[in-house]
Amino acid sequence: MNDIVASVNAMIERYVTSVGLDKSKCYDGMKNTWNWRIGSASIQVFVQSVPLSSGAIRYYLRIFSPLMEIPTYNETYFYRYLLELNDSKLGVKLSVLGNWVYATYERDVVGMDYDELSTCIADLEWWADTLDDQLKQKFSAPPAGERPTDF
Repeated sequence: MNDIVASVNAMIERYVTSVGLDKSKCYDGMKNTWNWRIGSASIQVFVQSVPLSSGAIRYYLRIFSPLMEIPTYNETYFYRYLLELNDSKLGVKLSVLGNWVYATYERDVVGMDYDELSTCIADLEWWADTLDDQLKQKFSAPPAGERPTDF
């Protein structure tokens, strides 16, 4: 682990302990990821390296939370709703991977201090715990008389 990644991981550990979580229960040393729950939301935090064509490597703080599976009905409306949320929920973006919608946050770690890191994580935690419930309530079952889409 290089100095940049070690420094960011130390800040993540500081955050984890500051909110009363136990590192031994949150940190996966094999994957170098941090995982915990806030309310109904699962949170994952890690540093990702991205190689550049110049041979240099950039490092990003990445924070993810799975919100819900993509519904199999009224998908156009669902995706439009996600895009509208992306415009109004500052500091977090919604992304799709496989059949899941995620709340995500990512930022190059250069110049990041503890205050910014803790704000980014806390914001993502709040949005994830809020949005997972809202999305599941709005899209958990097809409206009466509407059949799920066949694939």
